Amino acid sequence: MDIFLKTVGAINDETRVKILRFISEKEKVCVCDVESAFDMIQSRISRHLKILKDGGFLRVEREGKWAYYSIKTPLDVFRLEVLQEIKTLDIQIPKFTHRCIV
Repeated sequence: MDIFLKTVGAINDETRVKILRFISEKEKVCVCDVESAFDMIQSRISRHLKILKDGGFLRVEREGKWAYYSIKTPLDVFRLEVLQEIKTLDIQIPKFTHRCIV
């Protein structure tokens, strides 16, 4: 029950739904890329990403000082269906601008 509630809670926010769509379209993004695209401060983006990760949607890979997020695989049927539904929504996704400098 706890996992289900975390999953539902993760998508109970317009910004998080947009972030999920953004990441699913871009496949792998750095926190700074999401921060730049959504024009939000890093701490706020990190909080949204943590909630989506705890909700079972995202995985994180650390490469040096950078954290890269992507859609977790494999996903269960429920989360897959949620992502498919998000892809059908008529929402504006910000443009991707790679900002991380190695």
